[in-house]
Amino acid sequence: MASVLGLLEAREKKVREEIARLREEAERVQAVLGAAEGALGRLVNARATVAEVLAEPPSAVTEPVSGAVAGAVAGAVVPRRTGDMAASVLAPDCQQILSVLESEAGREGMRCQQLAVALGLDAVPAKVEGLRSKAKRLVERGWALQVRPGVFTAPAMPAV
Repeated sequence: MASVLGLLEAREKKVREEIARLREEAERVQAVLGAAEGALGRLVNARATVAEVLAEPPSAVTEPVSGAVAGAVAGAVVPRRTGDMAASVLAPDCQQILSVLESEAGREGMRCQQLAVALGLDAVPAKVEGLRSKAKRLVERGWALQVRPGVFTAPAMPAV
């Protein structure tokens, strides 16, 4: 028969090991909790900053784009076309698309894959879909025509 003191010592050793294991786990949880609290703090600050920026009134009133715009800016918004507006107000990539659509090859209309090849781009889905988006934006703003679904051309230029 085991002695009572021996049993108590064995039990005490097991409890000490359990306490050590729980302390290690608590330290790990504290580290994860600290990282999560840091992420939460950054998100709260980002949301507050965005709300602050959105609440500010615009610093300058934008004027409508006219034919007298000095030059095109890459990535700029495509302006609505008015009668005297030249293609030079468009971003360079949109100007290139229009020049291809105005060429002999584009007179009957071009699909976006054909347009990509004509612009010297790889006819991969990412490039083709990017061109499709730009071509549709040009149609919406009066710079191009969609003669059939997915087929784009330049509008007929008025006689001057």
